Amino acid sequence: MTRTQQARTAPDVVAGLSVLDRFLPVWIIAAMAAGLGLGRAVPGLDDALSKVEAGGISVPIALGLLVMMYPVLAKVRYDRLDTVTGDRRLMLASLVLNWVVGPAVMFALAWIFLPDLPAYRTGLIVVGLARCIAMVIIWNDLACGDREAAAVLVALNSVFQVVAFGGLGWFYLDVLPGWLGLAQDDLHFSVGKIVVNVLVFLGVPLLAGYLTRRVGEKTKGRAWYEARFLPRIGPAALYGLLFTIVVLFALQGDTITSRPGDVARIALPLLAYFALMWGGSFALGRAIGLPYPRTATLAFTAAGNNFELAIAVAIGTFGVTSGQALSGVVGPLIEVPVLVALVYVSLWLRRRYPAATSPPAPDPR
Repeated sequence: MTRTQQARTAPDVVAGLSVLDRFLPVWIIAAMAAGLGLGRAVPGLDDALSKVEAGGISVPIALGLLVMMYPVLAKVRYDRLDTVTGDRRLMLASLVLNWVVGPAVMFALAWIFLPDLPAYRTGLIVVGLARCIAMVIIWNDLACGDREAAAVLVALNSVFQVVAFGGLGWFYLDVLPGWLGLAQDDLHFSVGKIVVNVLVFLGVPLLAGYLTRRVGEKTKGRAWYEARFLPRIGPAALYGLLFTIVVLFALQGDTITSRPGDVARIALPLLAYFALMWGGSFALGRAIGLPYPRTATLAFTAAGNNFELAIAVAIGTFGVTSGQALSGVVGPLIEVPVLVALVYVSLWLRRRYPAATSPPAPDPR
């Protein structure tokens, strides 16, 4: 373990973020305010956006969503899947937490906190199905987690979402409520449309990210790709997210300003979700004997969500002015400060972790 890593303290967490990432909550709030102002200044914006559609979704919004997803997936090291898959404890725990526990916890919280708001509830359930692939790598790195393990779990989650998201959406939005005798509400959606939107908004950028890395490393080398190319395209993900938020809030302005309590109610189950998933995952990692770096990685990959995908699916399936889309937008506003706080908690727990089970951390790249 390097001295730099040993000496890392809480103030280093924020300092370790780029300016864009460090002030992400500020940018999101600014984008929300800009969207609200734009909605009031341009009352016909909804009609203007609807005139340029493809497959039922506004083309400008679709482009923003794709730009938001691509840089994240271009960062994944797809050739290193086998470097961590041999750790059966980590892989099994991650699989269960991400694809069994996480969606189930969000489903339960959505029904507990939002029994009378079906659109917001559905949006939160969609968020629970969209497993982490983005900012989790940053939180994991700040918490001195296992970088290779995080990259592998992110890559596996990316691929698995393309295959499983539609089926899980059908189960949690249609089948399970019926089994439990919960009110189905008059909420119409197409599972097929959810599948198509996942294939478009995750499948396309996933393929593009994979091909970009393969071609870039083959022609210029890994050092150039990661030191020169990725930093150039990285900010595009934030720009795409902020653009999408501006448009969403421009179209949702009346709903947001007239019902701020609804936004607060969406935030409450999200806060509970992050606390339960991160705390439970960290405790599980320690209980099954994982070293600290992999325990931290397990906790952050289980607690994080792919809000980019959730927003894309909500817009494509339910519409840009839907309550489902608003639930997705509130997500990153809550996730960023909460997970930064959990990095501090993780570093505090690291000092109390059994030293014998903590192997040397990977060298900085």
